Amino acid sequence: MSVGVFGKIKWDGKAYVGEDPTTTDILGPFYRPGAPMRSELVQQGSKGQLLHFSGTVFAKDGKTPLSNSLVEIWHCDENGVYDNTSDNYIYRAALKTGKDGKYHFKTILPVPYLVGTTETRPAHIHMRISGNTKQDLVTQVYFKGDKYIAKDDSAGDPRSLNRILESSTNSKNEKIVTFDIVLRDEYVLDAAGFKKVAGLYEMKDKSLAEFYRQDDQLFVKINGQIMEAMDYKGNNSFEGGLARVKAEFELAAGGSVKVKASYMTGPDKYVTMEGTKTLKYPN
Repeated sequence: MSVGVFGKIKWDGKAYVGEDPTTTDILGPFYRPGAPMRSELVQQGSKGQLLHFSGTVFAKDGKTPLSNSLVEIWHCDENGVYDNTSDNYIYRAALKTGKDGKYHFKTILPVPYLVGTTETRPAHIHMRISGNTKQDLVTQVYFKGDKYIAKDDSAGDPRSLNRILESSTNSKNEKIVTFDIVLRDEYVLDAAGFKKVAGLYEMKDKSLAEFYRQDDQLFVKINGQIMEAMDYKGNNSFEGGLARVKAEFELAAGGSVKVKASYMTGPDKYVTMEGTKTLKYPN
């Protein structure tokens, strides 16, 4: 029996249904908005392993398909390289689900790649799901048998367990991976609240952090590079990527706004940087 990959699953007497929403993961530094609407990503002459990557986007009950969901994916090529600059958006794509909530991409299997000089990230596919009435989701999927998973901060997190996927092979020697997604109910700061925190902040290390709204999430750019997408958690605070990234805003009298941004570097260990808004966006 094949079951979709949910945060958890349970038997309701007739079928397996989702119990918890799909967990988040870090956005990573290579997200590019505006990827072409397409389902085939394979580049001419590619030597990568062909991959059919598909699934269904569900509401929080794990059985109601969600139509009109924008599913974006991006990953490295067979050499571990991301296309961050070209107009071709290589191995980047988006599509919208139909009434059945399904998506399907034909691409290649990404490979592990070196980060810096010592760390190797396991093979993974980045995803962002948005555009419906549920909470936007940023996540990643990994592949069973990858030796680099255990030492990876994100893939090795217990909350990522059900995003480490089995693969099968069809008669054409193409890999098949299925990933069903369960979205949680939307919890969004209102437009006025987003307006108060959005803007350009000068951090104490002299870097510039830009916080801006995209759909129902708060994105952050550091020195012009998109780094993270965060969900609203209440009390002017946001959180992203397995709670590895956090931003807490302090709204003072007279319109002054400060931010305390934190990034996890180990179990319960965060590096925290404070900043002050220096540029407010116009109405």
